[in-house]
Amino acid sequence: MSDRTLEKMSGLDDLFGEPEANLTPQATLPIEQIVLPESQPRRYFDQEKLESLANSIKEVGLLEPIVVRPIGDDAYELIAGERRLKACKIAKLENIAVNIIECDETRANHIRLIENLQREDLNPVEETEGILALLALRLSISQDEIVKLLQKMENEAKGKITRNVTGSPQAMLVEEIFSALGRMKWDSFVRNRLPLLRLPENILVALRSGEIEYTKARAIAQVKSDSDRATILDKAIKDSLSLEEIKALTKTCQGEITTPEIQLKYKELTKKLGVSKVWENPKKRKALEKLLNQIEQLLDAETSAD
Repeated sequence: MSDRTLEKMSGLDDLFGEPEANLTPQATLPIEQIVLPESQPRRYFDQEKLESLANSIKEVGLLEPIVVRPIGDDAYELIAGERRLKACKIAKLENIAVNIIECDETRANHIRLIENLQREDLNPVEETEGILALLALRLSISQDEIVKLLQKMENEAKGKITRNVTGSPQAMLVEEIFSALGRMKWDSFVRNRLPLLRLPENILVALRSGEIEYTKARAIAQVKSDSDRATILDKAIKDSLSLEEIKALTKTCQGEITTPEIQLKYKELTKKLGVSKVWENPKKRKALEKLLNQIEQLLDAETSAD
């Protein structure tokens, strides 16, 4: 983490009421002494870009140290720079340049989240998950509770429910954090980003990896069939389909899968009715006759229209 990164964090540090990070002068540690935390904000790394960075490190060395904190027994936990660490391992380096910071786990998580949110290649899913994690860390509640709080704030803003959240310490802190981040307002986050988390998992994976754009992902997510959705997603990525092409494909797919499914269900029911003993029950037979009459009326109406 560079001095520039620390400068960008200063506004949030003031907001969080935490002391400024005190980095030691650059040092060198054996890579084997560095361990990853249990969870990291970033989940996806482009393998080709990692290989490219590894080759660059072989040629000119690591230009920016990673940041670690001591956790005892000659072990250091990574705080910032996982991509650089991975590239150094690919380059088969035994030692790596580091800055060591003395901090607790909460402070370390805060730094990780802020650094991740400042990445230039941050995609919408990572940004959404990162902001939720940051809010949860600051408000000391779960991410599910953060989502509920944001939804209550939105409903109050729209006048759907009585105001009992807006103006509360939690709501004010949420607004301050979004202001400090400078990316978007909280209400825009609720409308445009929270729906991301309800997308099918295979689409979320494609978004995290940068294989598809958000608008295209939302269009593909409209397809209800898992198999058809997966097929369209794969084709959209491989053939670099435009949004218009994807929408046309999803409409065609949805039209093709609806009619055959109904026809198949009708054939299955016809077979069951042919062997069922339901006709021996007077009440059930009467109900079936009523349903059959309704079907017949629908067919007669269609014939008349033709």
